[in-house]
Amino acid sequence: MKLSLAIPDLVSSSYFPALAAARLGFFEREGLDVSLQHVFPVPACFEALRAQKADMVVTSAHGPLWSFPRWQGCKVLCSVSQGMYWFLVVRKELSVRKGNLHDLKGLYLAAAPGVATGLEQLFRSARIDPEAERIRIDLPPNGIPQGQSFGVAAADACMRGEVDGFWANGMAAELAVSSGIARCVLDVRRGDGPTEAFHFTQPAFMVRDTLVESQPNACRGAIRAIGAAHHALRTDVSLANQVAHDLFPARESALIERLIERDLPYYSTRVEPKFIEGMNAFCIRAGLLEPPQVSMDDFVATQFADEWR
Repeated sequence: MKLSLAIPDLVSSSYFPALAAARLGFFEREGLDVSLQHVFPVPACFEALRAQKADMVVTSAHGPLWSFPRWQGCKVLCSVSQGMYWFLVVRKELSVRKGNLHDLKGLYLAAAPGVATGLEQLFRSARIDPEAERIRIDLPPNGIPQGQSFGVAAADACMRGEVDGFWANGMAAELAVSSGIARCVLDVRRGDGPTEAFHFTQPAFMVRDTLVESQPNACRGAIRAIGAAHHALRTDVSLANQVAHDLFPARESALIERLIERDLPYYSTRVEPKFIEGMNAFCIRAGLLEPPQVSMDDFVATQFADEWR
């Protein structure tokens, strides 16, 4: 069965299990012929899904709300990994203490549409008004070149001094930190910042609910493929290099194994109830979801939960 998979960043560790499932043959083993599409930013992935220009999406679990109010018409098949997965990186010469959002006053922070919502709500959790503190959250000044990873562009802008910092994926963070120009000041997954932020969002595998209804075997196969990719990478993390070969530029490819090894503890296809509760609260507070909260059964394909690992 031929299916197209939209991903907002193909040069990233965030959605890497889906890339691994495609490149290592796990989708194919399930009878799925999956083609990868780079669709940026996150909201555009769901515009493509609604318009049937993509069959599946791997990105942030809160992303459907820009095109599928209350997630109606879209279903989460499984998680790709656990926890909000972006990093806040700033230039080294700035006096920003690790984990301290109050030190960001007056800074220009690059963040992508859809992704920026996570940073904005971090500030809200810390009772900080970015506008009052003159914190600019925006794209880099020259935007994002066509086809380029946002995170890579943001890291390069930071290294050139065009922005003070950025909020992006692990690959972007590693590029900037390893250059010696910047340092990571917030890593939510590993305990920095407000504790509730871990469950603001996480990478998820999503489809239209019509696919769930018409192709349940394909949906089950897709979940198994992600789980198989998790298992393969945990067993032999060097497979990350094989996946990245010819897909990532040389600079990013050289970093991928260490990034995947760092993320292995978060690899799971399970959708946990505590995540549902946390993301509901995040989406309501961000104005993406009107109360009441949405139940797990309303937007997660729980009939396939026996495939989660």
